[in-house]
Amino acid sequence: MRLLHTSDWHLGRTFHGASLIDAQRSVLQEIIDVTVNQHVDVVLISGDIYDRALPHVDAVQLCNWALRELRATGATVVITSGNHDSASRLGFGADLLDSAGVHIIADLERMVNPIICEAEDHQVVIYGIPYLEPRMVMEQLGAGKASHEAVVQAAIGKIDEHLSALNTSHKPVVSIAMAHLFAAGGFSSDSERELSTGNLDVVPVELFERFDYAALGHLHGRQKVREHVRYSGSPLAYSFSEVKQTKGLWLIDTNAEGIKSVQEILLTVPKKLAVLKGQLSDLLNDPELEYATEAWCQITLTDAQRPADAMNALRTRFPDTVVLNFAPEGGTSTEQPATYAERMAKATSTQDVVGDFVEHVRERAADEAECEVITAVIRATREAQVSQ
Repeated sequence: MRLLHTSDWHLGRTFHGASLIDAQRSVLQEIIDVTVNQHVDVVLISGDIYDRALPHVDAVQLCNWALRELRATGATVVITSGNHDSASRLGFGADLLDSAGVHIIADLERMVNPIICEAEDHQVVIYGIPYLEPRMVMEQLGAGKASHEAVVQAAIGKIDEHLSALNTSHKPVVSIAMAHLFAAGGFSSDSERELSTGNLDVVPVELFERFDYAALGHLHGRQKVREHVRYSGSPLAYSFSEVKQTKGLWLIDTNAEGIKSVQEILLTVPKKLAVLKGQLSDLLNDPELEYATEAWCQITLTDAQRPADAMNALRTRFPDTVVLNFAPEGGTSTEQPATYAERMAKATSTQDVVGDFVEHVRERAADEAECEVITAVIRATREAQVSQ
């Protein structure tokens, strides 16, 4: 049997204010094409199908389209809820959808009722663990404390009881677990919402030793934590910390002995990311940066003073610049006061006060023309006060 492992679609997410709906539709179409071309029997979606608990109507319509097209390929679809999803909303109508070949596991009751897929010489038994908020489920699971490790351990204990009771006399069983969590040994990126603070969300990877394969979601980088414990990662990059990640899927083949093979399937990136750093004039003229002209850009300027109208200047070459930082090379002169308060203490005139304020706010001193305007405004204000 052949399974496809994906997760973290985050439908409805934006990228620094820009809509990603078209890019998400494009990458979902590619996942559908892979399902067809690779003759996939089961598609596993391990949580965070939406980006928010109450998704926008465009995201819901996109999800509906994707699930319909995946089912049209003949593949069974199994979905678990993630920390961005509303489990109750995602799980609405789950009993009815079962008959359509789309299985949504978003509550503890369905967690211990596996999806059983029949192959010629074995069974693939799929258990989905929805995202577990410790304080919400610890009593129901009988967990000793309100931690991710405790509730996941308790959930897997209940699954293990069910798995051990399965009748395996007529066919060998290949066990698959789906879960949305932070497994120890995985590497994260900036676009994931923290499950808790102080590393309290980390779950020991050893908890999944019982299963032939664990299809995990939550971390956006596709990675292998153990040979049989993997993250598919998100199909699109959702932060600049993912600039070096290669997006893709895991294609899993099973046989009567267990997992026969796991292959990577790479996805096309609809729009690349670029992280650039340098002085404004160099960035605008460097021919080696031509690749970034059609990418989402995060740019850090290193000019000694912040250039005027820097964002508009950069967008003449890099129109999709969405993040602009300023980190002047060498820092400030040692002769200058280190703080704004110190500069104010040394100001000897109204022009100095206004000039220092302008420099502090925009990190660039007023030029000659601007200084003339400041002086003229101060003079006119004083003249008006005298005439009153």
